[in-house]
Amino acid sequence: MYKRVLLKLSGEALAADRGFGVDVTRVHEIAAELADVHTMGVELAIVVGGGNFFRGVAEQARDMDRVSADHMGMLATIINALAVQDALEKQDVHCRVMSAIEMNQVSEPYIRRRAIRHLEKGRIVIFAAGTGNPYFSTDTAASLRAMEIKADVLLKATKVEGIYSSDPVLNIDAVKFDQISYMEILQRNLRVMDMTAVSLCKDNDLPMIIFSMNQPGNIRRVIAGEKVGSLVTT
Repeated sequence: MYKRVLLKLSGEALAADRGFGVDVTRVHEIAAELADVHTMGVELAIVVGGGNFFRGVAEQARDMDRVSADHMGMLATIINALAVQDALEKQDVHCRVMSAIEMNQVSEPYIRRRAIRHLEKGRIVIFAAGTGNPYFSTDTAASLRAMEIKADVLLKATKVEGIYSSDPVLNIDAVKFDQISYMEILQRNLRVMDMTAVSLCKDNDLPMIIFSMNQPGNIRRVIAGEKVGSLVTT
């Protein structure tokens, strides 16, 4: 269904039920799914979040300078990227971490053409450190990187089955959307993704699929074209 895909993976997904840090078992489960998708011949890029360690807009950062807090969040994504890289390599998948903040001892600097070349050679590329700029979320980084590498679709793996009219955890009457437009997300102020990221996808006609990471095999199903989660288009 899709040749080149960008997957946004939240930091919380790597923490599993622990809520903080990296759950090694969960990381290896995710890596096994990613390796399975890789065998389909899909060019796969990943943007990782850092919410399992530190988030610049979280309560824990309320007394901090926003720029410093965001930089800490970017460094947290490096930790997660290295964990995913290690797990993927144990699945015999060639993988590269590319960081928007130069950290040459542990990752490559992000260079767009080099990232595309890695994908063309069959390597999974993990983009870390967001955009490298404060005030921009990893959601926005995912949209930006998807555009830069000319991905066919942006996938966002979350804890819920898709996009709902309100928080399904708080409201049992929340309605799930199988398909929705970017404009409707903006008008309804649905917090499924950062508004900057939504606007960026809308302006560049990039389809996005929101789906649950908790169901094993969902990544493969989405890429194979099955109707999983919520499809967002213009």
